[in-house]
Amino acid sequence: MARHHLQRLASPSPSASLLIHLLGVATLGKSFHSLFIWDTPFAQAHGWYLQFLTIIGLVLSLSVFVLAAIADVSGGTTLFRLKNLISIAATPLEVLISALYWVICVIDTSLIVPPGYEFDIWVDAGFHLAPAAFLTLDFILFSPPWTVSAYGMMSLSAVFAFAYWCWVEVCFSKNGWYPYPMFGLLTTTQRALLFAFSAGLVTLFSGLLKWTHGVVNGNDRLRREAHKPTKKIQ
Repeated sequence: MARHHLQRLASPSPSASLLIHLLGVATLGKSFHSLFIWDTPFAQAHGWYLQFLTIIGLVLSLSVFVLAAIADVSGGTTLFRLKNLISIAATPLEVLISALYWVICVIDTSLIVPPGYEFDIWVDAGFHLAPAAFLTLDFILFSPPWTVSAYGMMSLSAVFAFAYWCWVEVCFSKNGWYPYPMFGLLTTTQRALLFAFSAGLVTLFSGLLKWTHGVVNGNDRLRREAHKPTKKIQ
């Protein structure tokens, strides 16, 4: 069974790794499938449900677990590396989505969920909790530590945030409304600050995840490097 020297459990492997990855595929796949059976205006709008950062994150998360499960069965190291590459962006992004969603819901659910489209608790958890939980578990136990520096993650996050902002504005120009109601309450400058702040949080969460990986796996060097933005782990 394959195992990176800084990785806690064997993966890719037809053992616990495959079990977790199949469970992730089933859970995330069920959430994604529900999008095709909901009869809402979003399904017919420009951008479909991919206007929502939640759904973009879900697509990335599902791709991680599909690739991981195939790698577990086939033993393919190329698919395993590709899974880890996507995970670098997907995992801190999903942690951001979960953190912002639940915090904003505590303040006012209508800021982030259009009135009349509230979820029941299990659907809500499938979209806004399960992806972050599964990806974090996969990273901590079944993946080697990321080699991207904090500066690299900051750049990646900034590019992603700007691209998503442009995408949201394109959808708004076609549909006449924003996917998240709070966007419509903000000025252009405030939206820019929100996306910049979110990119910063993704960088912070990435560092916390790397630090946690070091703690769980007993890697003192990794814990130290998580605090040094220009360093990479080999």
